Amino acid sequence: MFPYAEEEVLQTFRMVEMEHLDIRCVTLGVNLLDCADRSVEGVAEKVHAKLTRVARDLVPVCDAIQDELGVPIVNKRLAITPVAIVAAAAAREDSDLTPIARAVDRAARTVGVDFVGGFSAYVHKGITPADEALLASIPRALAETERVCASVSVASRQAGINVDAVARMGWVIKDAAEATADRGGLGCAKLVVFSNMPEDNPFMAGAVHGLGEPELVINVGVSGPGTVAAALKQLGPGADLLAVSDCIKRTAFKITRVGALVGREAAARLGVATGIVDLSLAPTPAVGDSVAEILEVMGVDACGGPGSTMALSLLTDAVKKGGAMASHAVGGLSGAFIPVSEDSLMDRRAAEGKLTLEKLEAMTSVCSVGLDMVVVPGDTPASTLSAIVGDLMAIGVINGKTTAVRIIPAPGKEVGDVVDFGGLLGTGTVMPVSTVSAERLIGRGGRVPAPTQALVN
Repeated sequence: MFPYAEEEVLQTFRMVEMEHLDIRCVTLGVNLLDCADRSVEGVAEKVHAKLTRVARDLVPVCDAIQDELGVPIVNKRLAITPVAIVAAAAAREDSDLTPIARAVDRAARTVGVDFVGGFSAYVHKGITPADEALLASIPRALAETERVCASVSVASRQAGINVDAVARMGWVIKDAAEATADRGGLGCAKLVVFSNMPEDNPFMAGAVHGLGEPELVINVGVSGPGTVAAALKQLGPGADLLAVSDCIKRTAFKITRVGALVGREAAARLGVATGIVDLSLAPTPAVGDSVAEILEVMGVDACGGPGSTMALSLLTDAVKKGGAMASHAVGGLSGAFIPVSEDSLMDRRAAEGKLTLEKLEAMTSVCSVGLDMVVVPGDTPASTLSAIVGDLMAIGVINGKTTAVRIIPAPGKEVGDVVDFGGLLGTGTVMPVSTVSAERLIGRGGRVPAPTQALVN
């Protein structure tokens, strides 16, 4: 039997039925190092065979747990070993790795998962021929697949910022947008650039199966912005911020306990290792499931206004403190997500001009992905995109934390236009971008050295 007291069952039922509580994702991590081959086609064939074999029971198991617990599991996902590593023996700089992405996509459809993360490369200190091939393949791979997601690590606390890679990613983002221009630049919604990229992240688009992970492992991402907002509304506007923090901690404990239970059950039934619970609060476009709403219930007049960064820092810290007590292993990103298009109230504040790119950059300093699902004009120069990425990477490197950028230069769109990506990706209003050129800085290339704080060994 599941280890729940009657009162907890009733609380969970209320959170599910009235407050949008769900398990955002159960992600099966799969080691693909044994799929190496001397040809790209050989890698693709082996990858397809392994994924369809090891992941065939993931969706049925999750569906069974969902029915038994009564808690929705929104997404079932796979995370794989970064393809640039798996394909290293086969890839040259001019290799096209798209056949591997297509094989992964076919496997995802076969086993019924929603997304697969891991069309990825680590280039924070240098770029190998296999990395070059993967970067060049990203736009086509994301255009020709439905469920494949890509991520690239361009900075870390220990290595600093690879500005050559940052400059390259500006063009990759532009090319991915153009390759999916008929879908509003949707390819970029499946592409994220990281500093301090975690290797056990269950959330897309940045999920990968790191080299230190078991052969197969279940990682879980929880959610619950609506649950936190409801708890704060019940607390009332008269409570001080210490009381607000305590309220969030207690709520995060309950949310995470459900996620930890789902993770243990899924791992046991699949016969694989139990991994981590990612404590991130992840919004959806549904009304009442918004991180922006939490900040406004806390007292910020409009998300993006003065006090937003302070309120978000309190929220992120309290979620981590409460969630860490409810699971034996936490990891991934474990912060508050503020993806603009995926949070209906946040997108509204952006459309009103109350939430700007500059404020999102500031908010990144206290959460994992502060520039996420941001839509900008399609004619934004690649160097400007690169510089925006570089700014976010600097925040991550200096502060020793994960930061990430998922930005969409929507082809043919101007400030104020709206792009509908559908489903959990939501609807994004095109936000203005500074017209100050970044060509000279990005054109220097090289690396931003690691800070002295990295010298800890």
